[in-house]
Amino acid sequence: MESTTNFNVTQSGYTIDAHLTVIGNDLLIEVTGGDHPHIGTVTMVTDEDNIQTIRYPSHDGRYHKDDFISTRIAKKISGHIAGTATITAGVHVNQISKQQIAAAAPMSDSLADQIIDWLAQHPISVSAPEYYKNNQQPR
Repeated sequence: MESTTNFNVTQSGYTIDAHLTVIGNDLLIEVTGGDHPHIGTVTMVTDEDNIQTIRYPSHDGRYHKDDFISTRIAKKISGHIAGTATITAGVHVNQISKQQIAAAAPMSDSLADQIIDWLAQHPISVSAPEYYKNNQQPR
């Protein structure tokens, strides 16, 4: 069963949104905001494995830096997830100021805290998948 919910935080003249979808024991979190929302990075986390991130090409040979947001969220939620979490992130603020860049950290923390609070209030409970034993095959 899938369920979805939304979170947001506004600071320093821009908003970052997080759209959370629960898929089985897993989470898909889409983090977007600013003037040009996009998908710049994909960060994956489990409670057991290291965080992994893919950064997509941006412009002029550069790569998106949205993993600053997705990795920060991943680190905070990792002890609160039952399965995996995949976090896409893309926040672009036109002519971003130093103040707006600095605001990204507490904004990311706020989103992570909102997600953790929601998960505590909405425990994920799904049945365990069934697998064939070593000597069994589909009929």
